[in-house]
Amino acid sequence: MLTFIGLGLYDERDITLKGLEAIKDADIVFAEFYTSALTGTNLDTMEHLYEKKIIIVDREDVERANQILSCAKDQKVVFLSSGDSMIATTHVDLRLRAIDQGIRTRIIHGPSIYSAVCGLTGLQNYRFGKSATIAFPYKKQISEAPYDTIKANKEHNLHTLLFMDIKENYMKINQAIELLFRVESIREEEVINGIAVGISRAGSEEPIVKADYVDRLHKYDFGKDLHSMVFPGRLHFLEAESLIKLASAPPEIIEEVL
Repeated sequence: MLTFIGLGLYDERDITLKGLEAIKDADIVFAEFYTSALTGTNLDTMEHLYEKKIIIVDREDVERANQILSCAKDQKVVFLSSGDSMIATTHVDLRLRAIDQGIRTRIIHGPSIYSAVCGLTGLQNYRFGKSATIAFPYKKQISEAPYDTIKANKEHNLHTLLFMDIKENYMKINQAIELLFRVESIREEEVINGIAVGISRAGSEEPIVKADYVDRLHKYDFGKDLHSMVFPGRLHFLEAESLIKLASAPPEIIEEVL
């Protein structure tokens, strides 16, 4: 049996009761934090609450899946990840491979950044287009894919949710904006010069949600991780009111995107 459990957004307490019960009933518990992380906790705290030893696996371990699937053939195995349990492609692939080997699977969902961003900002979930991750430069090459995603969504009047890359460090909103500015400068276009919304520590007791012009957000201190951003399309009047009241957006700039 292989059970996928989403841990939620911020700390060890975000897990559902159903998820906690499944962990305590498991024989082996694996966890990956390469797709996202719980920045409000640590491994020792999680193991104390869950009353189980947690084996951390990396992307290669999940892609090969030999150890996980071998254990799941005759034991109760739990696979933990931040957010919801089936957001990452590697998780879907792992589940399909388990099914191919005759292993029973189930999913226990957890709070996701996709829904949390809508709740924190007041932006309506059905108005979001494709999302993207802003990656750290690879061999000094900057990925233009996030910029293209923002541009395409704006052309269809859709909001864009952007995630920050995780390597040795967590990318900050300020760094992400700097990379977008560099792409815009190279391409001599004007796609990201309007309003954006920055979110940090979603799921915590004191998340930061701030809407403003992108060049002002570039200088704003969003504090500790994790960070994410939204580039909105045209706003519904309730979305506009929400950004003013929930994200401290200056009223005069909201009029530009109504």
